[in-house]
Amino acid sequence: MNRIIILNGPNLNLLGEREKDHYGNKTLKDIEDDCNEFATKNKIKLSFYQSNIEGELVGEIQKSRNNQDGLIINAGGYTHTSVAIHDALKILKIPIIELHISNVYNREEFRHKSLISKVAKGVICGFGADGYIMSLQAIYKFLK
Repeated sequence: MNRIIILNGPNLNLLGEREKDHYGNKTLKDIEDDCNEFATKNKIKLSFYQSNIEGELVGEIQKSRNNQDGLIINAGGYTHTSVAIHDALKILKIPIIELHISNVYNREEFRHKSLISKVAKGVICGFGADGYIMSLQAIYKFLK
């Protein structure tokens, strides 16, 4: 059974409340429920983690090197600023998918730069909450 973790960064705990024009109406719990349904059908052991604190995300990434087969990360604003998250991801020997709910290239200029993309096997952005399932499908194929 493949073990995959989905990490969510700052402000993603407020999905369904904030900037609905960019992020839609689904809550993080709704997304987790959808992902768990996919995981059950595909015999994936799925873990979720969300934090607004950079160091906590780094800690989860480091733990993943020993107990996960794949990692999906929506680092939120840390995508554009966190060398620490980049460096932690770089240590991993498992496939990484970078995920964004909105199309970051249709937004402010500062969102066009990612410190995660260079260490990710792939990037999914702009498909709303469906991007989570797309990310699971992609990482599942990488692991086969």
